[in-house]
Amino acid sequence: MDSELLIVGVNHHWSPVEVRERLAIHPDKVPTFLQRLTRYRGVEEAAVLSTCNRVEVVLVAREVEEAVNVVTGELVTSEACSEKILRDNLLEYRGREAVRHLFRVAASLDSLVVGEPQILGQMKDFYRRAVATGSVGVVLHRCFHKAFSVAKRVRTQTGVANRAVSVSSAAVELASKVFERLDDKTALLIGAGTIGELAARHLLSHGVRGLLVINRNFERAVAVAKQFEATPMPLEELSQALLWADVVIGATAAENFVLTADVVRQALRQRKFRPLFLIDLSVPRNFDPKINQLDQVYLFDIDDLAAVAQQNKEQRAREADRAELIVEAEVDSFMRWWRSLEVTPTIVALRERLERIRQREVEQFLASHPELDNALLEDIRRFSRALLAKFLHSPLTQIKREGGKKEKLYLAAARRLFQLDPGEDDE
Repeated sequence: MDSELLIVGVNHHWSPVEVRERLAIHPDKVPTFLQRLTRYRGVEEAAVLSTCNRVEVVLVAREVEEAVNVVTGELVTSEACSEKILRDNLLEYRGREAVRHLFRVAASLDSLVVGEPQILGQMKDFYRRAVATGSVGVVLHRCFHKAFSVAKRVRTQTGVANRAVSVSSAAVELASKVFERLDDKTALLIGAGTIGELAARHLLSHGVRGLLVINRNFERAVAVAKQFEATPMPLEELSQALLWADVVIGATAAENFVLTADVVRQALRQRKFRPLFLIDLSVPRNFDPKINQLDQVYLFDIDDLAAVAQQNKEQRAREADRAELIVEAEVDSFMRWWRSLEVTPTIVALRERLERIRQREVEQFLASHPELDNALLEDIRRFSRALLAKFLHSPLTQIKREGGKKEKLYLAAARRLFQLDPGEDDE
């Protein structure tokens, strides 16, 4: 195979955040970066993926070592990172390993949190930018679309993304089990801790109708409420807020209980014992553990949520093993397609297909004309072979004459137009 698929860059497996942030490429700078890369003669196609966990350049190149040097030079030129630091942290994936890596990234099998959904959207965005720049050709077009297809298969055929694996998302999962629906429920955030805000954000993103925010410092409550389009309330109105809330999140720095069993018991009577779901994310705890003894109250602290998240991580890990099998099968499929783009296999396949068509059509014609003698029959067969050879001469000569990007474009077009890949799914 003349060209190699290559991924060069840094990611969270090997490089610390201070290196990744130096190399990060802003989406608006992607076109210029890719244009510079593809000006090099050996670089045929290029795309880039730049997120908080990775800065990876995806290339189709004829000279691999030269391409690595090109990428390294452009990254050092573009961003505030020395060549030594970059070389010390640089990762390379070549050929089959590069294809596997791209598919695993799309399927969120290479993420810090396996199964997180954000990476696929980020990858699609950077792919679209590369397409708009004109740096994506036949191979990367196929490879990225295959990656998107792999991600879809992994999500629909495994449970790798079904379970919450963070404390805040585990809180939402438990709330969904307590209540049949969340879109008619109100959440109350007590305090303005980061984890509490994240849990509130998760609840809102999963359809909770509204959010109340209480903080000892009312100005801080107003500021947090503004972020969520929520309603701020002073701490003195906590008892009143408990009458309206269905989900209560505790995230304060208080050293004593903010919520006691007596306060909750009184609120339950006024609520006519509607269920109340309490999430205590604070250490020391905000909510008195005795609250859990009350009927129609469900209290979970941060250890409970961490245990749920850990169980879900273990379940995701088992599902990830199934996902890896899907990735491996799709890598095999892509590599078969890529090998088929070599000139000789494509020409052989094209000749064989058209020869089968020629033979079938000639024999059908001859079968319908039994009056023809043997000499004329042979003349017809000879004429059909000569006609086919004339038909193939120009396109095959053009394919052999071209190199680089045009060669692959012609080969891919020939295989698509003449259906030389039976059973190969279109993206």
